[in-house]
Amino acid sequence: MIATGAISTCKLLIGGEWVESGSSRFGLIHNPSLGEVIARVPFCDSSEVDRAVRAAHAAFAAWRETPVVERARIMFRYKQLLEENLEDVARLITREHGKTLEESRASMRRGIEVVEFACGIPNMIQGRTLQNLAADVDCETYLHPVGVCVGITPFNFPAMVPMWMFPIAVTCGNTFILKPSERVPLSAIRIVELLLEAGLPKGVISIVHGDRECVDALLTHPLVRAISFVGSTRVAHHIYTTGTAHGKRVQANGGAKNHLIIMPDADIEKTVAAVQSSAFGCAGERCMAGSLALPVGAAAEPLVRGLVDSANRMKVGRTDTDAAVDMGPLITKEHLERVSLCIEKGRQEGATLARDGRGVRVPDAPQGFYLGPTIIDHVRPGMFVAEEEIFGPVLSVLRVGSLDEAVEIADRCPFGNGAVIYTRSGYAARQFKHRFNAGMIGINVGVPAPMALFSFTGWNASFFGDLHIQGPEAVRFYTQEKVIMTRWHESGMAGGEFVVSRG
Repeated sequence: MIATGAISTCKLLIGGEWVESGSSRFGLIHNPSLGEVIARVPFCDSSEVDRAVRAAHAAFAAWRETPVVERARIMFRYKQLLEENLEDVARLITREHGKTLEESRASMRRGIEVVEFACGIPNMIQGRTLQNLAADVDCETYLHPVGVCVGITPFNFPAMVPMWMFPIAVTCGNTFILKPSERVPLSAIRIVELLLEAGLPKGVISIVHGDRECVDALLTHPLVRAISFVGSTRVAHHIYTTGTAHGKRVQANGGAKNHLIIMPDADIEKTVAAVQSSAFGCAGERCMAGSLALPVGAAAEPLVRGLVDSANRMKVGRTDTDAAVDMGPLITKEHLERVSLCIEKGRQEGATLARDGRGVRVPDAPQGFYLGPTIIDHVRPGMFVAEEEIFGPVLSVLRVGSLDEAVEIADRCPFGNGAVIYTRSGYAARQFKHRFNAGMIGINVGVPAPMALFSFTGWNASFFGDLHIQGPEAVRFYTQEKVIMTRWHESGMAGGEFVVSRG
């Protein structure tokens, strides 16, 4: 379905100028609430990527010498512009992605937090000194930018995830090339326009668009030094292996199967609210969504009953016009079909559909990509819905007899992004946080995603690399350390001038 009126084509940002792509290949951008095309995006070839990289490399020489406090001042101005334009950007996110307006606003807030963090980078990239490390020898260290950095970002958070990357990278003195998801590039373009308005010099940030051809050109370009990625585990592994094979430092965040353990002593009302938000918020399209609930013993029945009742009250519909909607559409028709097939696979494997969201209808948007909240009960270990990331509003419920059994099941999971326990027991919570095989742990919270001051520490197949995205690890990722050893020999005075002794 094509929207009425002219369909605009996204431009590239190269050397500080917005330019038309010469590509003959394009992708379509949809409003998922209506299922209509609202714009198109070019798929760059390697020659356009090369132009962008070389422009970023040329801009690096002057930008790295710009005093760090001046770089930070641009971030202060950028934060103010983001605050002033938050509502407009949030509405753009909702239009091209399908999030509720409240979810879009919240994602912008989380992105702005990273900009605030970047404002403090002058304090975080200070070096160290040590006098008399050896006889008459002093040692000092400096953190230097690495060069041209690349961000390859996913569809599920069109503005927030790019802001996890470029504010830190450019404030550390790097230049940056953003390759936003070809499904949702409009929000990324807008937040970069605001960064230019804040005073970022030409060439310091660039935008290219495309699919695998564009990505591989970035991964293999000899002038690219560092690559940040968020997406599926399959693609994250490709990004990591290809990037590192070509000498780049890489942080590649992959998929997840996040476990929610509900103990019998949990506050069931608060737990149901937290699990609903975790599983069905953002239509389940987030790597920190709770997707596998493991109620222990007597917790199972009240949990499932409460979740079904709560899901029945959720309103699914158009997020672009209805502020009262609790959950919007999925990103594309193809993704909707895939998630629906995953639900059917769970049923065929013998699980029970406590609530089937496939029958949802939105009368004023019959072509939208809608799926209601779905709860699959009596899941067993080894089932597809227990093992694989579905990335939709689908919660699988695998009943267990003890915390030990839940932890043992989790230990066999290849992912390791996040996990949460709901309990009143300090002992159970302590056992869980020490033993669970994941990088981000929550106790009685909905989603254990850290704020900007902390790094996003996925483990196992949820992350490939050494230094994580966001927080202090990101500062280390975007800088390299130089160590300087100094010895000065004794000097003498002659005729009022210093004379350096020889010999």
